Amino acid sequence: MKPNYLMSADTQNALAGLRRWSLVRDDSGPHRVYRDELNNVYASVTHILKETSPQWQKDALDRWIQKPGSALERDIACQRGTLAHDHAEYVLKTAAKLARNSANKRGSWRTGNDGLERAPKGITSWAIEKAIQGAPKVPWSASGYARGLRSWIGENVTAIHAVEFAIHDPRGWAGTADALLDIDGTLCITDWKTSVNARSEDMLANYICQAGAYSLGLQTLTGLKPKSGAIVVARRSGAPQVRLLNELELRGAECQWLERMDLWNSQQVQNS
Repeated sequence: MKPNYLMSADTQNALAGLRRWSLVRDDSGPHRVYRDELNNVYASVTHILKETSPQWQKDALDRWIQKPGSALERDIACQRGTLAHDHAEYVLKTAAKLARNSANKRGSWRTGNDGLERAPKGITSWAIEKAIQGAPKVPWSASGYARGLRSWIGENVTAIHAVEFAIHDPRGWAGTADALLDIDGTLCITDWKTSVNARSEDMLANYICQAGAYSLGLQTLTGLKPKSGAIVVARRSGAPQVRLLNELELRGAECQWLERMDLWNSQQVQNS
């Protein structure tokens, strides 16, 4: 059964409904799954990517896990990643509210060809600046990472459509997308990552595939088809590593994700 918001032909209402449609994360089993209000089960996008990664990536992860101190290092990395994510989420949600209030007062909303309403770029830029100025301080351990994300947001985001929203697809996957934004006027599925060091293209491959999964889920749920993707890797130095995906690359990422899903489904059959 489809959720009720899909019955609306209005794209803006469909996106608003997506923000209301909640999934419950369940970590009680052997791997993370998500459940909807009808108790349908969806495998986690990140878990599927882990299980279907090339063997060299699995071997590298195993070697790292076996290193002395790796558990502590992982915990520290998770903590600073959460702090940086929370900071970006605060900035975007606060800016979206400020921009919405200002655009409402001025009656200055504009509807794009994709059916989404947008505040003028100037209002969005002002709102982001105000949100950054009022953001809570981030602990020193994550301050460089947070600074990089907010700087990138301030320099590139021209509209904010959704922040930290659940994505699922009836083909069996689910996850949480960090943001749906306009980057220089183009609808972009955006994901935040953190890393001490720069990531090679091989190491970014799973992140790119993840963007494809979220893009496909968004299309299924709302009819919206992002024209670009952005993987923004926050780094300790404050200067993020940014991998932008043009429309052709994003469509390719969607195909790669479907191939990974085929592999995942084959694995489940073999293990059953």
